[in-house]
Amino acid sequence: MRVLLASPLGFLIGLSLGALGAGGSVLAVPALVYAAGQGARDATTTSLLVVGVSAAVGMMAHHRAGRVRLGTGTVFGVVGIAGSVLGSAVNRHLDPNVLLLSFSVLVAVAAWRMVVGCPTCTRVGEERALLGRGEPSGRAGVVLLGRRVGVADALAVAAAGTGIGFLTGLFGVGGGFVIVPALTLLLRLNMPEAIGTSLLVIVINSASALATRLATTSVDWAVALPFTAAAVAGVLVGKQVGLRLDPQQSLRWFAGLLAAVALYTAVRAVTGL
Repeated sequence: MRVLLASPLGFLIGLSLGALGAGGSVLAVPALVYAAGQGARDATTTSLLVVGVSAAVGMMAHHRAGRVRLGTGTVFGVVGIAGSVLGSAVNRHLDPNVLLLSFSVLVAVAAWRMVVGCPTCTRVGEERALLGRGEPSGRAGVVLLGRRVGVADALAVAAAGTGIGFLTGLFGVGGGFVIVPALTLLLRLNMPEAIGTSLLVIVINSASALATRLATTSVDWAVALPFTAAAVAGVLVGKQVGLRLDPQQSLRWFAGLLAAVALYTAVRAVTGL
């Protein structure tokens, strides 16, 4: 029964990912908890697999178009490994209801970012960013991966990478709505490069967090594998469906759905405390 529930839910989440963008991945944890019957910790572990594989699939098209800065993304992701390990450790010790309550806040933030046009939160925002291609502007400072940035910015990159890795390890989310601004503002990547490179960072953070989890816990592969496979199928279908949807209306509806999920998750978590 759990497998039967996981597959269509994974497909619907993948459908939203393909049609609207990466923000839909935050639905994985509530779906796994309240519909597939997983505990909060197991759900965040399964979500890491879904997020990592979906990001890898999405990254392929960006890489073919030359929009993935492999060196920059690798360093940014590696910096986040310590954060992802720490986040995974905190996840093991948090009360499941406290974890879900905190997660509901993150979902609400993702909904807000959709409304204000986060480039990696929706396909609409991503397409607009790709239309407004801009070149990075260098300034005096140290050279980081071929780009001149200030010393303060280099330290900020380390802090941002660690923080994003922490969110990935703790909640099993990608954090693209934080990664893209960091890449554009701190490393001066143009928006198309930041969008593509953020997916590489998400893959690295998800893989490192998942490896940490596997060292201390097991994954319910009977749920995780069909859920992930269905999500990938949904991503591929969603890319075609998204072309037929009214972008602004879809954006508002999905942000509203996220807000409702955040509220439901918060209420259930508070009542369980």
